[in-house]
Amino acid sequence: MPEEKDNFYLRYYVGHKGKFGHEFLEFEIRPDGKLRYANNSNYKNDTLIRKEVYLSKSVIAELKRIIEDSEIMREDDMKWPEPDRVGRQELEVMMGNEHIAFNTSKIGCLVDVNASSDPEGLRSFYYLVQDLKCLVFSLIGLHFKIKPI
Repeated sequence: MPEEKDNFYLRYYVGHKGKFGHEFLEFEIRPDGKLRYANNSNYKNDTLIRKEVYLSKSVIAELKRIIEDSEIMREDDMKWPEPDRVGRQELEVMMGNEHIAFNTSKIGCLVDVNASSDPEGLRSFYYLVQDLKCLVFSLIGLHFKIKPI
């Protein structure tokens, strides 16, 4: 059984229900290192994309470093915009004995962040999500590349 300090779990979801049904992006990194990715869009009859891959300890360590550097574990989503018809975002992180779960509306750009009641906290969330999505997209793209470059 892993030690408490090695416990790590991450889940991110962004989505909305609209003209094309329930469209969303979700990824989860489980304590055993499994990355589960799902992307659903019905635009132009796209279908649900699901990918799973196991991450190395060094990739998990980098994810932990990114999260720690963001200082998101100190934030509180009480003053963040509530999820609305435009959509919702959810971020859940468990590191060691710390656990956070945030819910907010979709963020279009930094103008939305600056107009919020807690621009500093929401900015930390915004940039962390950008970093996490970029890393996950890179990992999925590299692992499932059909034709090597």
